[in-house]
Amino acid sequence: MAQPRLREPPLWLLFLITLSGTMAMHMFVPALPEAAADLGASVSAMQATISLYILGLAVGQLVYGPLSDRLGRRPTLMWGLGLFTLAGLAAALAPGVRLLIAARLVQALGGCAGLVLGRAMARDTATADDVVRRMALLTLMMMTGPALAPLVGGLLASHLGWRSIFVLLTGFGLANLLLSWRLLPETGQGAGQRGGGMSARALWRAWRGLLASPAFLGYAIGGGCATTSMYAFVAAAPFVFVADLHRPVEEVGFYLGLLILGMACGNLLIGRLLGRVRAERLMVGANLLSLLSAVALLAAVLLGRLSVPVVMGLMLVFTFGVGMASPTALTKAVGLDPKVIGSASGLYGFSQMAVGALCSALAGIGPDPALASALVMVLAGACAQLGFWVALRAERRAGRA
Repeated sequence: MAQPRLREPPLWLLFLITLSGTMAMHMFVPALPEAAADLGASVSAMQATISLYILGLAVGQLVYGPLSDRLGRRPTLMWGLGLFTLAGLAAALAPGVRLLIAARLVQALGGCAGLVLGRAMARDTATADDVVRRMALLTLMMMTGPALAPLVGGLLASHLGWRSIFVLLTGFGLANLLLSWRLLPETGQGAGQRGGGMSARALWRAWRGLLASPAFLGYAIGGGCATTSMYAFVAAAPFVFVADLHRPVEEVGFYLGLLILGMACGNLLIGRLLGRVRAERLMVGANLLSLLSAVALLAAVLLGRLSVPVVMGLMLVFTFGVGMASPTALTKAVGLDPKVIGSASGLYGFSQMAVGALCSALAGIGPDPALASALVMVLAGACAQLGFWVALRAERRAGRA
């Protein structure tokens, strides 16, 4: 007997809850010096408000996915949004850096619920023809946060003080919580039918099948390498533009913001090409385009041909490929087993954050950030091609079995 069609959640609301986690990660960065002076904190202590946020964002996704498969998307999301909102208020009122660090960690653990469950709810209710388009839009929103949030955070910090950033995030979390309570339906298949609670053994059972799947691992690792490897360039960008290309510091944020145009164009184009070209072929071809642009950037570095037009032109091509490859990789990864969509979404998100953090760290090795970031993106692009090959080969074998 066919299951009844689930009521679709408003896509604009999924956008908002998906945006919250990444927006909060980057919005506080421009205010670090001001907050350090106000709280009498060291630079390393203030950097912990960012590094621990990234850690919480990565680890939390591992839990929310299986939890939502077991208890339902809606109640799990409500808890996450509630944590995000309360932690934002605690950060705004924090009298010292230790409480601020703790509040930021809790804020991340709440905010990552939107990343996991926004994708899961979109996948739960999308038709086969529409799922990649919906994932493309959600991916664009997730990547928009790092581009726009520092600009907003800088304006708030300079005019209203660093605490105003957390006031805004608290209001944003509260609005998402109220809108989700009023408008979001439960989309999990069989939510609440497996009993209450989520033990460590149940978590491991949810992950074990996915971790043993070559197809899932190929899409997850390949998707992470194809998308968040761009963080290597983001981490190196201030040094590339300021030290190598002698541009003023205030232009760096503008150049990084422009990279979203590449992703947006890639997202729009894949929506138009679906139905004419196989999604898997688009995914592999788009990542190959990113890989070739990274190779060209590496050649420009080695030949001493760097300039703002060269760097931005090649990076726009790179992010165009990201915008095309990411939605299909995400869709394929979370759709392999309809029973564990939440768990797959969480593990996929964790792989993205882990790859992004690794690429950012590797971009800081050596005396030449431009060379390091270009090398990292070339290697990540090659790893993505290998991951996609493994995943597609595993699916073909399973289809023949």
